[in-house]
Amino acid sequence: MLDWSAYQFHPSFVLGFHGTEKSIVDKVVKQQRRTHLDHSTKSYDWLGHGVYFWENDPARGLEWAASGKKNGKIAQPDVVGAIVDLGRCLDLTTQIGLKEVRLAHHVYKNLMLEAGLPMVSNRMGKDRVLRDLDCAVIETLHQMREDQQLAPYDSIRAAFPEDEPLYAEAGFRAKNHIQLCILNETNCIKGYFRPLSAA
Repeated sequence: MLDWSAYQFHPSFVLGFHGTEKSIVDKVVKQQRRTHLDHSTKSYDWLGHGVYFWENDPARGLEWAASGKKNGKIAQPDVVGAIVDLGRCLDLTTQIGLKEVRLAHHVYKNLMLEAGLPMVSNRMGKDRVLRDLDCAVIETLHQMREDQQLAPYDSIRAAFPEDEPLYAEAGFRAKNHIQLCILNETNCIKGYFRPLSAA
């Protein structure tokens, strides 16, 4: 069987944008005591637990901070940019990444059956899918790698089709994006910055 793992490393930096409270942006940009953004650990985080970014899309990060936060309103919406080295990346735009996630789903399903427990499901919320199943599968994948003594992933990258069709009969969605989930922020995030505005 061929080993494609060498292609899990991305050879260049990407820019990620994270929408949040202005006070948090101020703190990470000023680098008070090497501050990083907090990991999200919600059961419905579709790429599992980590720090989430929109790849190359500061406008979407700011839009989410202004209107998309599910639990509580952000008083002063802002966006912070990060220079990201994806390191060892579980890239769900590649066949190697998708195959590993499919295997993790199989393992998760069997674990639940053996334990006599119901599998969690992805579910519809008010304006989005809450991805409990996807989160459980990704977290199972991380545990599988640990159990097999394989190197952990530093990041996850995936395409996310979101919102209504861009126009009638379109295959594009109004909020399509590439999402990054950074697991190893100490090694992956090389610096934070305030995005330049075209306005």
